[in-house]
Amino acid sequence: MRHQYVLWTTAAAGLAVDQTTKAIAAVSVEGHEPVHALGGAVTFTAFRNSGAAGSFAPHATVVFTLLALAVLGFIVRVAPSVSRPGWAAGLGLIFAGAGGNLADRLFRTPGFGRGAVLDFIQVGHSGIFNLADQCVSAGALIVFVQALRGVPMRAKPAAGPLYESGGR
Repeated sequence: MRHQYVLWTTAAAGLAVDQTTKAIAAVSVEGHEPVHALGGAVTFTAFRNSGAAGSFAPHATVVFTLLALAVLGFIVRVAPSVSRPGWAAGLGLIFAGAGGNLADRLFRTPGFGRGAVLDFIQVGHSGIFNLADQCVSAGALIVFVQALRGVPMRAKPAAGPLYESGGR
């Protein structure tokens, strides 16, 4: 139960921060000149991205909408059985990121299920991204490390009389 709390608290916090920063960016960055911070190392500029990271496949918005729904559905399905904190945190971050960008695709222009994700942060000369993208990246890294270390996502069933006697 504690691990579900970690997963859903992480997901809710990440989703809230993503949507709040996008709302602020939509008002203060979009339609304005780029804002440079930290000596020009970080630039805040609005970009509507209908594709995936780096504007990959900009005409496949519906595909990315369906993919996000599948990811969210998978996480909801496995959440009750997650029994490791690393997996809970990683899946919570992935849920936050997929959910944040899905909200954009569902509710931003040009219409339901076809909306463009609002990207607004650029570090150096990198691509422009948002906090949902960073949640997905961090969550995927955590999940990858858990898998690489051989940490199971679910607890193994406790051995009992049925297991010890060969199934009888």
